[in-house]
Amino acid sequence: MKQLLTVILILALSLPIVAAGENGASKEVPDVETIVNKANIVAYYQGKDGKANVKMTVTNKRNQKRLHEFNILRKDTEDGGDQKYFVYFLKPPDVRKMVYMVHKHADPDKDDDRWLYLPALDLEKRIAAGDKRTSFVGSDFLYEDVSGRSLKEDTHELIKTADKFFIVKNVPKKPDTVEFSYYNVSIDRKTYVPMKMEFYDKDNKLYRVIEAEKVGKIQDFHTVLKSVVSNLKTGSKTEMEFSDVKYNINLKDIFTERYLRRPPREAIR
Repeated sequence: MKQLLTVILILALSLPIVAAGENGASKEVPDVETIVNKANIVAYYQGKDGKANVKMTVTNKRNQKRLHEFNILRKDTEDGGDQKYFVYFLKPPDVRKMVYMVHKHADPDKDDDRWLYLPALDLEKRIAAGDKRTSFVGSDFLYEDVSGRSLKEDTHELIKTADKFFIVKNVPKKPDTVEFSYYNVSIDRKTYVPMKMEFYDKDNKLYRVIEAEKVGKIQDFHTVLKSVVSNLKTGSKTEMEFSDVKYNINLKDIFTERYLRRPPREAIR
């Protein structure tokens, strides 16, 4: 009997965690690293490359609106690895032909390379590593939001498994380098699309929320088609709507400084 109880205990401890899924079906709950890695791929690495047109509307607390329109192109080295981004601005006239380019490094010990080309001044500007959590062209999105944050910069904890979402708490490993103390991400259990991000300040007060308001399927890839960020301290919000989304378009190496002043056709059209 003692041996039998020992075997039962060993078997019980070795079983995967199981939770009730939708419609009452049992569903294995992956470990938190698997969850955040899958969510990262869905959010930033769909296909080997891609392109989209983006309309970004900034609304301040007085309900005044400002529209930006740009094309964004992306090329991956590998899933979860280094990436390159090229953002070409179409509207409004005062930022038309402006370019934002990123060489993103998955290694947290290696700073991303970021450039901004300002056509009005005919100026190429390197964006310092410390500026990646500043406003993206006057919006409530940050530069880091556009290309994503390295998973290795935070510790991850699965704090809740609900019917529809995994909720993961993320704490920065270097808290002095960011303005938040932690952020929670609600990840769709079926698609692994991050549906909501809630940022808490150094006083542990919620101050910033990013939500995916519309998700569609493009070329079999689950894709966020509308994203909204709300700044609870300033009362402003910014909406990004994505259209003409395409994946696996075989982009050439257009992500170099020579294209800042003379963007390629893929970026302009």
